[in-house]
Amino acid sequence: MATFSIKDIEAVSGIKSHTLRIWEQRYGIISPKRTESNIRYYDDEDLKFILNISILNKHGYKISEIAKMSKDEITTLILKIAGHNNAYDSQVKSLIANMLSFDEYGFHKILTTSIIQIGLEQTMLRIVFPFLNEAGILWQIGSIHPSHEHFASNIIKQKLYVAIDGNVGRYIDNRKRFLLFLPEHEQHTLGLLFANFILRSRGHEVLFLGQEVPMDDFRAALGNHKPDYIFTLLTAAHVAVDKKEFVESLAQAWPDTQILLSGSQFVMDDVAYPEHVRIIRKMEDFIQFANSISSNYSRN
Repeated sequence: MATFSIKDIEAVSGIKSHTLRIWEQRYGIISPKRTESNIRYYDDEDLKFILNISILNKHGYKISEIAKMSKDEITTLILKIAGHNNAYDSQVKSLIANMLSFDEYGFHKILTTSIIQIGLEQTMLRIVFPFLNEAGILWQIGSIHPSHEHFASNIIKQKLYVAIDGNVGRYIDNRKRFLLFLPEHEQHTLGLLFANFILRSRGHEVLFLGQEVPMDDFRAALGNHKPDYIFTLLTAAHVAVDKKEFVESLAQAWPDTQILLSGSQFVMDDVAYPEHVRIIRKMEDFIQFANSISSNYSRN
């Protein structure tokens, strides 16, 4: 069972440490455990319970009211909030909690339930990407380890692989040809996988090369391949790529192909690129673009 310090709880829940202590002393709402050396800590169940309290508090319930509720009553209210069309914070927080405790079944269940209710596309936009943003912040402040990130991302990838596999070969008559890849040293594949799903679900043809593609090998192997569009992302801050040189190399190798660039390193850059290069600032823009070239696509 995982254990968490009060600083970990603060980072995940957004509740300040001194506030937690006040709640403990005044309402007895939380009872942390203590080590033999009298250092307080929290376990998996404590974390989930505190996250539930945080969600209720954000939705207008006073701590004095919550303190009088049973755990069943709290759970019922959380489910009610989670069922509201615009309330995805509870799912995001639950994913965080299940990631921290390496609860594979719980993580799968949240994603599967959401996919059934609102579809994979909306699950990625409304729940998974906000979750990844929060997880990134937790990683930056040292509250999670790379193993947590790998645990979560691999489960998300499983969902995407299944959905992608279900759309292979389902082409529309006016389909476009896409080439998807990540530059050398770029390893964050979730955005590229989601783009793969978006395109295939709309009937387009995709050649998916995945991560860390060496540019020289790329041009040598695919110089005669003539895609309508090339899509790539660059997000990792530590990846030292001369972006202007990289894009110009792509543009010269495929002068008749529209090149789509996304990811924070391209979005935040103020660089003048060739005319057939387009910056995709967010995934919603990519979806809008995919819909615009899919004349007979209709959302179910």
